[in-house]
Amino acid sequence: MAKILIIEDEKDTVSALSIRLKASGYEVLAAYDGIEGLDMARNEHPDAILLDIMLPKLDGYKVSRMLKFDEKYKSIPIIIVTAKSDESQRRMGAEVGADAYIAKPFNPEELMNKLKEVLAQKKEN
Repeated sequence: MAKILIIEDEKDTVSALSIRLKASGYEVLAAYDGIEGLDMARNEHPDAILLDIMLPKLDGYKVSRMLKFDEKYKSIPIIIVTAKSDESQRRMGAEVGADAYIAKPFNPEELMNKLKEVLAQKKEN
């Protein structure tokens, strides 16, 4: 069973994502700010991370950069899920190593398909 870490400060979003992920057979971990999320990613080694950008304490771009530029954690797929969806934000997501970028409000099927895709790519590598 794949372990998914949600790093998101909106509790309703975490709850909705958790329900959908658990119903699809995933183990779910949640962190509500960037520092807690970074610590949890390092301690739990999730199979993938769903990451918001606008987080308290440490923004999602910094979380992604710190994980993706560290040999121990760079293989963890990161999907940025955020309301910031203009082209410069997407470029910034790519620059900090995110594997995918999904704009809020998101289509739950699109998110689940992207998650399956990044998990499959991780297995291939």
